[in-house]
Amino acid sequence: MLTPPPKVNRDTRDQAVVEDDEPDDWDKRIISTGCAEENVKMNECFYEKRDWRVCKTELEKFKQCWMKHQNDIRTEMKDTS
Repeated sequence: MLTPPPKVNRDTRDQAVVEDDEPDDWDKRIISTGCAEENVKMNECFYEKRDWRVCKTELEKFKQCWMKHQNDIRTEMKDTS
């Protein structure tokens, strides 16, 4: 027999969404690149299409933004060890 899904407290769900709006470390890193908007569009495309080949335009715009802001140079100099 199937059991019904648990009831969700609307206040708790809304609160979780509000708390999620605060930028975490990952978001802050993406924002610091100057390409946050391009990153969102690229990821949304992949999420919707599930095929990078379909998202070539978004990927190219992200790459152009990345180069424009010299993130390739900045990230090359980071010590990841």
